[in-house]
Amino acid sequence: MATRSDDYAARLEIDYPAKLDRLTTFFRLIWAIPIVVILALISADSETTAYVATETGETVRRVTTSGGGIMAGLAVATALMILFRRRYPRWWFDFAREFTRFSARIGAYLALLTDRYPSTVEEQSVHLELDYPEVERDLNRWLPLVKWFLAIPHYVVLFFLAIGAVFAIIAAWFAILFTGRYPQALFDYVVGVGRWALRVQAYVSLLITDRYPPFSLR
Repeated sequence: MATRSDDYAARLEIDYPAKLDRLTTFFRLIWAIPIVVILALISADSETTAYVATETGETVRRVTTSGGGIMAGLAVATALMILFRRRYPRWWFDFAREFTRFSARIGAYLALLTDRYPSTVEEQSVHLELDYPEVERDLNRWLPLVKWFLAIPHYVVLFFLAIGAVFAIIAAWFAILFTGRYPQALFDYVVGVGRWALRVQAYVSLLITDRYPPFSLR
């Protein structure tokens, strides 16, 4: 029996564009630089500098880097909250959802799926929905410890799907330059890969569901 994406706690739909602009498509990587920089600044690793005195009396500068970025930190904090308190603070969820939506809009723009410059607030043509979980009813407190391991088959499949998506985007780039349209089959495939990745993210790092992600582009 086929699995409908609407049944899952994370859903992604992108409006198919009737016509795409050739000029902005040609220079897409350049046009996207400002918004990509903003995303990088929000999600970048942080560094802490400290000056430590050694046994010889010298002062040494030490830089400590906290890796993973803001979403990784939020994922760890959420996992600990579910594990020890069985809670998922609503404001944590709201922030994670909006950040995920913002990232998806940028991803769609880079993948040529839309001409609309990514907004920091508006939904635009990228419709991403996440269901807020009732922790005690919907989530097992111990699963966050092993979800990353259970999702390994998905990582393997997504690696190859992502390679295919890169080639699909390159092919679409040429098609748009000549015809002004994104081939429907390529569009559906690239969106499907994004949808698949979102469901894995919802399971492993957003931690909004314990239901194992389906192996499906739909």
